[in-house]
Amino acid sequence: MTDRAPQVDRSLPTEESRDLLALVREIAQREIRPGAAEEEDAGRFPREVFGLLSESGLLGLPYAGEFGGGDQPYEVYLQVLEELAAARLTVGLGVSVHSLACHGLAGYGTKEQQSAHLPAMLGGGLLGAYCLSEPGAGSDAASLTTRAVRDGDEWIITGTKAWITHGGVADFYTVLARTGVDGPKGITAFLVPGDAAGLTAAVPEKKMGMKGSPTAQLHFDGVRVPDTRRIGEEGQGFTIALAALDAGRLGIAACAIGVAQAALDEAVVYALDRKQFGHPIADFQGLRFMLADMATKIEAGRALYLAAARLRDAGKPFSRQAAMAKLFCTDAAMAVTTDAVQVLGGYGYTADFPVERLMREAKVLQIVEGTNQIQRMVIARHLAGPESR
Repeated sequence: MTDRAPQVDRSLPTEESRDLLALVREIAQREIRPGAAEEEDAGRFPREVFGLLSESGLLGLPYAGEFGGGDQPYEVYLQVLEELAAARLTVGLGVSVHSLACHGLAGYGTKEQQSAHLPAMLGGGLLGAYCLSEPGAGSDAASLTTRAVRDGDEWIITGTKAWITHGGVADFYTVLARTGVDGPKGITAFLVPGDAAGLTAAVPEKKMGMKGSPTAQLHFDGVRVPDTRRIGEEGQGFTIALAALDAGRLGIAACAIGVAQAALDEAVVYALDRKQFGHPIADFQGLRFMLADMATKIEAGRALYLAAARLRDAGKPFSRQAAMAKLFCTDAAMAVTTDAVQVLGGYGYTADFPVERLMREAKVLQIVEGTNQIQRMVIARHLAGPESR
């Protein structure tokens, strides 16, 4: 991997945010990037890095300062994610997932709940996970079957969640469970401690990429949760989940651009160094055009996710733009990383260079937090209304 950290010409709103990005780049260059390839190959989860990010105030950036957050706009937070993902996707995506797990309580919890839990969640060294998908309820999340039954002042949760990032290593889980009728109106959100009795994690999935980030099923066998850990009203869970996913999709978009930027940086350095026919291969027009197209996709994706973030920061609707950003940026990352492998030729197909890992990692970003086919459905509904079937 090149020693050169990606130095993107960023548009940042304040001197504070510029200092923040400088700190993130320093941490990425010193603590994350050097061991990324080896640790991913070994499947090693970098819990100590998340501890450092928490100590540095980087795990709660978009949340209120009164509860330990960073009071940063999404415009800044997403650019932090991009820098982290460029260094190692396991870390960038992990921060995005943690933020997603905090979203429900931060947005829908009572002041008492927020005061009791958010300081530790945002800056106290804890790491979160988000539990919506199930073995039989992925894209059709409203059909989930994990059930929570009230028992006095407690709820008893039973069922299985699937594809949970940080499954088995998280300190808390935001869990969506059915408490009422079938469909989206019968779902409620809960904040479940990671060490709750009856909560167990399966062996992590063996994945194509992101091997350092555990993805596992979670089994809830009569897990008891006090009603004080219910987030929002009964039956409000699906609304909470969709709001979190709108924000989370912007996080995935930013991570995708980070991965793509890392691949482009590697491709440019290689093209300038590698000589064939007596010239650097960067001299050949066919390859120069590839690099130009890669850079253009990255700039367009970055502009799209930042435009959506600014809508969110202004309190305006941004669901359509979030779906567009997630769709475009993750497709761009897949295309850019594939082209980076091509630029490096045979070397790009080996583990001696990071672009093959970046290509494998880019693939999952087209799937998580709503497949890109689901994003197209979301966008089309904004344009033409619901399907007439």
